[in-house]
Amino acid sequence: MNIIIIEDEKPSARRLQRMLTALDMEAETMLHSVEESIEWFQNNEHPDLIFLDIQLSDGLSFEIFEAIDIKSAVIFTTAYDEYALQAFKLNSIDYLLKPIDEDDLEIAVSKFNARAPKQQSVTLDFDDIKKLLVNPIEREYKKRFSVKVGQHLKLINIDDIECFYSENKGTYAFTVEGRNYLLDTTLEQLEDELEPHKFFRISRKFYVNINAIKDMVSYTNSRIQIKFNTYNEQEVIVARERVKDFKEWLS
Repeated sequence: MNIIIIEDEKPSARRLQRMLTALDMEAETMLHSVEESIEWFQNNEHPDLIFLDIQLSDGLSFEIFEAIDIKSAVIFTTAYDEYALQAFKLNSIDYLLKPIDEDDLEIAVSKFNARAPKQQSVTLDFDDIKKLLVNPIEREYKKRFSVKVGQHLKLINIDDIECFYSENKGTYAFTVEGRNYLLDTTLEQLEDELEPHKFFRISRKFYVNINAIKDMVSYTNSRIQIKFNTYNEQEVIVARERVKDFKEWLS
């Protein structure tokens, strides 16, 4: 089965790709903009299934379908509320609300697999859908975390966190005050909750805040070592396979 992901937030795209792999489904192609997607569809065989974000960096993803006659099945991955998404149901389109839940993804994939081939394509009523998106809902990202300190709850502002890291099956936030706090989440879940322009997952172990980076140094095997304003408990290295995306994120 040929599957592609169209998503402008690369961490979210990679997370969805990993979730599909866990379901024995491979999405080898990832596209990140309307322009890139149109060019790709003009030069490649159309896939069986598209996982499609609604609002891309250069416009609404519906523009792709207006430019190209696409017969692929579509599952939307979106942060829009459920009321606006009723239009997609009327057009026989499945959708997943972000952050994507593994069980919801598996159910959506099962629906796709259960359809007869002739039923897998969709017809989009762009005018009706666009009317519901005149005032698009802005994506909300985490602004604070609540953590337990003894018998008390403490609120940590997102801008006060230099990095997130995993250790001994726990996920921790390190703050500008030099404190570590155990969080009730995972780095995978954080990928859909953190502002992508501020935070980047540099490895399986670390998520970093761009405003907390003090220095970056070349490291062995074409990797990069990050030095923070405060955090210095261990070496923080950008994984080699993430160096290219990390450099793009910095710019």
